[in-house]
Amino acid sequence: MKLSLADPRFLKDSITIISDLVSEARFKVTPDAIELIAMDPANVAMVMFKLLSSTFVEYSVDKEQVLAINLNDLKQVLRRSKPNETLTLETEPGKLKLTLKSNTTRMFSLPLIEVEEKEQKIPNLEFKSIIELPSAIFNEAIEDCDIIGDAVSFQSEEKKFTISAAGDLSKANIEIPSDQDTKIKTDGKQRSKYSIEYLKKMIQGSKIAEKAEVKFSNNYPLMLEYKVLNRVQLAFILAPRVDTE
Repeated sequence: MKLSLADPRFLKDSITIISDLVSEARFKVTPDAIELIAMDPANVAMVMFKLLSSTFVEYSVDKEQVLAINLNDLKQVLRRSKPNETLTLETEPGKLKLTLKSNTTRMFSLPLIEVEEKEQKIPNLEFKSIIELPSAIFNEAIEDCDIIGDAVSFQSEEKKFTISAAGDLSKANIEIPSDQDTKIKTDGKQRSKYSIEYLKKMIQGSKIAEKAEVKFSNNYPLMLEYKVLNRVQLAFILAPRVDTE
């Protein structure tokens, strides 16, 4: 296996975001893409990542293989990459070799590890609300709600997406109308509540894509997706917060 990226940004930013949710992960390297599906230790959130072969300047994979690695170690190496450097990934027995090349050549070697967790499968979910909106607007709304409470409610109507939070005495309410930048498709009024702590980690996907796709239904898991056509896809599934009162 030999993979080279002229711009390591998509891999670097994605791994930084994913490592906030999971510490160790199993990458599947196929002739078409590098893929990852992982669950956070609390079983509250799932992350799905795909970096397509078309992102690479060289993509040589003889056969599908699985690489398990400590994401914090990988993140630390990727942080050393600069925009003008070519990043090359190669496997050696028991190791992943990373080479950063510009006017200098820097090489790093990370151990491949055993991950006992079983292979994750993406659940089959059907959503009644699908909202595509600018990542920056979505981030602002989550950050506004973060100063009020630890959970955020999403509500969709035909021409409006509302993000709100309530504390003991305080409230935040952000209304996002459908317009040329925000597309709302919903089957009636849908409402669900989610953890802000997790959402704050997931909205870092805005580093990758200028648009976010938000999918949910009444008291149902959320799917949040960021993608750049023919390059990268980063998506999250988050369990709903169900009020027990």
